[in-house]
Amino acid sequence: MSRARELSAAFSLAARLRSGEGAFAGWVGHTDTAFVDAVARTPLDAVVLDMQHGFLDAGAMVAGVATAAAAGKPTVVRVPVGAFATASRALDVGAAGVIAPMIDGADDARRFVEFVKYPPCGGRSWGPGRAMALAGMSSPAEWLAGADGFTLAFAMIETREGLAAVDEILAVEGIDGVFVGPNDLCIALTDGAKVEPEADFLDAPLARIAASAKAAGKVSGIFGGSGARAGVLRRMGFDFVTVGWDVGYVQTGIAAMLAETREVENVGEISDGY
Repeated sequence: MSRARELSAAFSLAARLRSGEGAFAGWVGHTDTAFVDAVARTPLDAVVLDMQHGFLDAGAMVAGVATAAAAGKPTVVRVPVGAFATASRALDVGAAGVIAPMIDGADDARRFVEFVKYPPCGGRSWGPGRAMALAGMSSPAEWLAGADGFTLAFAMIETREGLAAVDEILAVEGIDGVFVGPNDLCIALTDGAKVEPEADFLDAPLARIAASAKAAGKVSGIFGGSGARAGVLRRMGFDFVTVGWDVGYVQTGIAAMLAETREVENVGEISDGY
C-alpha cells in the first residue's frame, strides 16, 4: 500500500485521482464552517474552499480545512489571482490541493510551483505543522519526502492564452493538473459576449483540455455547476468535478421541499383528524 493511502482521509484525494477513480467535490465560499461541515458529511468526495470569489479570508480557510478533515474529507483551496503565498499557507494548514486562477502559460505555472512544491522541484517554505497533524504524520523527514506527491497543484485554465498553452502548462514539473473555469473561459472565447458555461461550443475545447491532461499523465478538474452538467463532464473525461455550490444547495433544497409541500397541500381536503 502506498504512503498516500496510509495517510488520513484528509489527504486521500491525490491517490484517488491518480488511480483513475475520479472524484466529485462540493463548493463552499461562505465563512460559516456549518456550510463546510454540511457539505463534507454528504457522499461528495471532497470540498473546494473558494477564496477567490467567495468570502473566505485566511482564518475562515484554516477553519474550513480543519472542519472538512474532521468529517473525513479532503479540501482543495482556490486562492485569489496571483496569491501563491496563500496557496503555500493553505497546504501548510492541511489542504490536499490548491487551485491557482488565471494561469496563462508555462511561466505562470512555474511561479505557482515555486510556492507549492518543496526543493528541488520548487521553493516552498517549511512550516507544515498543522498539515502533518491532520495527516497523522510525525516525521518531518517523511513529510518532506512525500508531500509533493500527496498534495495537488492545479493550474486554472480560463482564458484564450491558457487554453492555447495548456500542453506547455501541463508539461511544467510540479503542476499536477489543470482545473477549468468554464464561466470565464466562455467569456474569453466570446470576447465578453456571453457567460454560458454549458454552451455547446465549449464542448470541443473542454474535451481537448481533458484529453491533454490524460496524455500528460496528469489530472483534469472543472467547475461542474449543475448535477446534470457535472455528469456530462465526467463522461467527457474530467477526473475532478465540482457539483453545485453552497448557496445553490440551499436554494435547491428549499425548492424541493416547497414542491413536496405543495404536492401534499393540493392532494385534497384535510380531514378534521388530519
